[in-house]
Amino acid sequence: MSIRSDASSIPRENVLRSNRECYQRMTAADAPLCRIVSDEELAEPLKTVDRIGWLGGNIRGWKVLCLAAGGGRQSCLYAAAGADVTVVDLSPAMLELDRQAAARRKYSVRLFEGSMDDLSMLPPQSFDLVVHPVSSCYLPDVAAIYAQVARVTRPGGLYISQHKSPVSLQGSMQRGNGHYELRHDYYRTDPVPPPDMSNPVSSRLRESGAVEFLHRWEQLIGGLCRNGFVVEDLVEPLHASADAAPDTFADRARVIAPYVRIKARRNVATSADSSVPSPTEPTIWLPQ
Repeated sequence: MSIRSDASSIPRENVLRSNRECYQRMTAADAPLCRIVSDEELAEPLKTVDRIGWLGGNIRGWKVLCLAAGGGRQSCLYAAAGADVTVVDLSPAMLELDRQAAARRKYSVRLFEGSMDDLSMLPPQSFDLVVHPVSSCYLPDVAAIYAQVARVTRPGGLYISQHKSPVSLQGSMQRGNGHYELRHDYYRTDPVPPPDMSNPVSSRLRESGAVEFLHRWEQLIGGLCRNGFVVEDLVEPLHASADAAPDTFADRARVIAPYVRIKARRNVATSADSSVPSPTEPTIWLPQ
């Protein structure tokens, strides 16, 4: 059925250009998402980036890809934890912040300008961990992103990604008749219409001038499974406050969780590289 197509009517290059320009402007304006990591955050880097403990407390020597994660924050935090860090980002300005931050602290970080759905500059099975902050919304087909991540992640490696939740991209930014409303179709392939960016809630949840797409749960979770990952955990980071004033970010988060964070592991048995042998034991324990 055409309703399940992931193809957008907007050419990919137009989407990339708009979103690159969006982050170029945000960097020039010193937006919160474009600020270099602080010394306080670097003091205990894994506590900053992994409060849940998904990484086991030690990533020294790991090869880490920070995907669509420029801005001088993620790269330095993982480098400070002892990882060998590579960054791929669409925005030259965001990559320049990574370069400056790494140079200031004498970290060695590899930087590549490119889109998250084309990692052809990276060799296959080269990363122990791929870290992907909120950005999948900037492309229409999340499966294309997952396929690229699967190619560059070693069998058994981790992929930790965060996404804008589908209902958050559907929902109104203010209460109407006491309720937040669903404003946009769930089954859609074209971008979500931009909100009124003068609203402080909109400016917290959306990026001015960005082209953003809603990804359904079957795409976010099922897409991981279909691309050779096993989902090990999923959380919705808490941004709600019980005493939040109406029509604030924390009030909306009481009703609509804005983000979802997923921990997935590259399945050895379904590695994209057929030269990788299948394990002799089952990858999932089954009762006898």
